[in-house]
Amino acid sequence: MNSYITIIATAAMGLESIVAQEVKRLGYSEVNVENGKVRFEADIQAVIRCNLWLRSADRVKILIGEFEATSYDELFEQTKSLPWGDYIPEDGEFPVIGKSVKSKLYSVPDCQSIVKKAIVEKLKKQHGIAQWLPETGSLYRVEVALHKNKVELTLDSSGSGLHKRGYRYQQGDAPLKETLAAALIQLTNWHPDQPFYDLFCGSGTIPIEAALIGQNIAPGFNRSFVSEEWEWVSSEAWERGLEEAEDLANYDQPLAIYGSDIRHEMVEASKTNAFEAGLGDLIQWKQMQASDFASDQSIGYIVSNPPYGERLGDKKKIEETYKQLGTVLRDYPGWSIYMLTANEQFESLFGQKATKKRKLFNGFIKTDYYQYFGKRI
Repeated sequence: MNSYITIIATAAMGLESIVAQEVKRLGYSEVNVENGKVRFEADIQAVIRCNLWLRSADRVKILIGEFEATSYDELFEQTKSLPWGDYIPEDGEFPVIGKSVKSKLYSVPDCQSIVKKAIVEKLKKQHGIAQWLPETGSLYRVEVALHKNKVELTLDSSGSGLHKRGYRYQQGDAPLKETLAAALIQLTNWHPDQPFYDLFCGSGTIPIEAALIGQNIAPGFNRSFVSEEWEWVSSEAWERGLEEAEDLANYDQPLAIYGSDIRHEMVEASKTNAFEAGLGDLIQWKQMQASDFASDQSIGYIVSNPPYGERLGDKKKIEETYKQLGTVLRDYPGWSIYMLTANEQFESLFGQKATKKRKLFNGFIKTDYYQYFGKRI
């Protein structure tokens, strides 16, 4: 195996540039941004560091090979030519998942089956096995992705998606992914010494992610990853990665982070989740209407994912909430306000045109991130 590998950090649509910035902050250069992914060359330690530190990426994958294929024979032979035995041991479990977009090889089940057979043949040859492969060992999930006849073969090093930080024990009806919440915060100019509010906190994801960012705590510090069991990623390398995360955390950083929600059960859920994240004392929670917001600070940040009012019965109520919020927040010109919503009338309801607007997807829902920059005071 080469000492340097190609790593692909996958990302939700619209978040690729945020993930690229995170990768660069980890010290990796020559980062290429593509649709839904960020690609770069690095050493094996980067697999560990990216899994631990990337806040807005979905998964960290390792590129095994890429090539053009317009027939199943080409797919089989070129897959078989790759050094699978360098990555997957003779007892490794290697399910194959797939996707195909605008490719001649459009049957995903057929592509998965052919890739599986090709890997089996190569592993038998590399490991000197005549019969069958037991697949009783660690998990090495292979993905075959075809796009316009270009084939990309990767191994998933994360296991569960990176949004699963391990702290969300309770959630609401439409929870915001932790990765998107982290991206919303990183799209602001918030600094840990400034007040931070979420007026529609739901299960507390945005304030919790703000606290992790504020104290520079690695988001993957309290969870496990499938590549921890891989033979070629040493336990010593994982220990180095975890030690670095511990050393870089700034647990002494004071924070003024607040989360509120009109629903008592959501405030209680937020408290539980913050406690599970080890941040129980760092965030202040309160049950209240968003329009009851008040602060004696001249500058601060509000980042929220309010209800969208998509259900007919909720629509008028939510629109009235937006209007009331706009009226209240006009008394805080120094505050920067960031709202993610699918309601296309938000600006007119809020009573002010956004300084900046960014299209993002909350799951499969197309949304806009309305950004109101506070005036310098």
